[in-house]
Amino acid sequence: MKHNDNPADPFKKALAEATKTMANDSELSVTYSVDPPGMTDDSVRLPQVSRRMTADEVLLARGTADAYALRRRHHNAATFNRYAPTGQMARDLYEAMEEARCEAVGARTMPGTAGNIDARIAHDATRKGYAQVTKMADAPLSVAAGYMIRHLATGRPLPPGADNIMELWRGFFEEKAGGTLEGLQAKLGNQTDFARFARKIIEDLGYGDQLGDDPDSEDDADDQADTDDDNSDDPDNQGDDQDDSEDSDASPEQSQDQSQDPSQAQVSTDDMADTEMGEEAEMPEGDAPLEPPPPPAASAADPNYRVYLSTHDEEIRAEDLAEPAELERLRAYLDQQLEPLKGAVSRLANKLQRRLQAQQNRSWLFDLEEGTLDAGRLARVVANPTTPLSFKQEKDTEFRDTCVTLLLDNSGSMRGRPISIAAICADVLARTLERCQVKVEILGFTTRAWKGGQAREAWLAAGRPAAPGRLNDLRHIIYKSADAPWRRVRPNLGLMMKEGLLKENIDGEALEWAHRRLASRHEARKILMVISDGAPVDDSTLSVNPANYLEKHLRDVIAMVEKKKQVELLAIGIGHDVTRYYDRAVTITDVEQLAGAMTEQLASLFDSDPRARARIMGIKRAG
Repeated sequence: MKHNDNPADPFKKALAEATKTMANDSELSVTYSVDPPGMTDDSVRLPQVSRRMTADEVLLARGTADAYALRRRHHNAATFNRYAPTGQMARDLYEAMEEARCEAVGARTMPGTAGNIDARIAHDATRKGYAQVTKMADAPLSVAAGYMIRHLATGRPLPPGADNIMELWRGFFEEKAGGTLEGLQAKLGNQTDFARFARKIIEDLGYGDQLGDDPDSEDDADDQADTDDDNSDDPDNQGDDQDDSEDSDASPEQSQDQSQDPSQAQVSTDDMADTEMGEEAEMPEGDAPLEPPPPPAASAADPNYRVYLSTHDEEIRAEDLAEPAELERLRAYLDQQLEPLKGAVSRLANKLQRRLQAQQNRSWLFDLEEGTLDAGRLARVVANPTTPLSFKQEKDTEFRDTCVTLLLDNSGSMRGRPISIAAICADVLARTLERCQVKVEILGFTTRAWKGGQAREAWLAAGRPAAPGRLNDLRHIIYKSADAPWRRVRPNLGLMMKEGLLKENIDGEALEWAHRRLASRHEARKILMVISDGAPVDDSTLSVNPANYLEKHLRDVIAMVEKKKQVELLAIGIGHDVTRYYDRAVTITDVEQLAGAMTEQLASLFDSDPRARARIMGIKRAG
């Protein structure tokens, strides 16, 4: 072995080849990095393994590799997307259960993967402090659901910390979905069956309103019509047609399992049918269906905050508000307007990138008795031959995986240069943070109408009841979700240039929405940056409620976010003092200062020196 060879290289090479084999994808690219692990369509990024090859590093790399390989082998993206819920919490539950299914199916044929994945789970649980959680409210429901499915599917005890999260929610799962969970084993081998099963679990848990349309409803009608036609032509083919229909819905992994062990596939199908018949038989006749869970309060921060009518509220993707050609045209207009600023903004972006990447660099331990010879200290040996040789070793610096949400005020008062500057800064920050492996979500908030929409019309038709609460229809816009690559959503920010988009702003509910989305993310660190130009304003609401109605709600939401401490909250006010609402805030008088303010705010959050962070934040507040 050459002196400069890395002793970890043979292990890395072997693990990469094993990952490709397990994933059944010889073209898969496997890399190692200090950046957070991840998987794309054609590559897998695993945790770095240092020259020391500690047991923890090896187990974590193996567990992460096994999890990604099993996901790639047993997961079909088209099937997943077909049944994916529309609401955030429901989708998080669905995603966590599907991940657990893939790992459980893999453990059936490759038992060794179970122990490796346990090591990864234990590492994540320790990093996120799950063992210290004592309240259900502080334990992520989606994470607990994934743990529960994994435990029931494999029969293996969960690692410390993970078992604590599952036990906190176990009673809730058994009470709400105990009957449905009994059929788990029969559903694991078929992703389509499991997707339907997962949607039923989500409905049992009280999130049925987030499931969206049933993807099987139209298919069932079409299949029934086709079956009737076929049966009328040839009664003898009834069984064959049914088998063909089932095969067409089966996922690739089911077909593979059936080819390997047809008898086991037949038993699983029979068990599934018996389970469904048993559940039907146990339904008492004449009983009324279970009551749906009571509707949640309009605001988790203030139970007294009222919304007169939320039916017409809208959470919508930017690409659904304009045609692709129009988005491209608006994006080109935005680039043209901000051409003079690109140089300055790019310099600030490079500065931010250097600050972030500096946090990810490795450091060294010096003056050791073993390791790599420290050539920089050989001069001491030359000067005094009795001085012992000095060695050094690499030390990996912890850089927690992070997600940043930018919440942009899309109110009418931002029209013109402020919204243009906000859009281009969001653009540059998204690209910069993505290069540093930091997830970024860009959201906007406004209303669907001026001075009240259909909610106000309904209130007028009802005779103007007193104290109606919020009287406008919200429009919450997703310009970029955290997992969407920037190159695909780049035109979306041009939507802010669309005439008639910017209306009124109800900040409290928008902040609560953004916080809810961010808090459900799996990243260890979550940062929420609000960019606004003043207090919440909606003429329709304020004309029939107390004058501070929306402002009080905003303060209550901010207090809730700060109290939960799941998300780091900061704000930038354009032309208006927002420090009266937010503890960590910057007020700028010129919109062209926005890029610098955003860069400094984010960079200060990643500064390893708490005194430096405090100094930057203090200076900005005073400014």
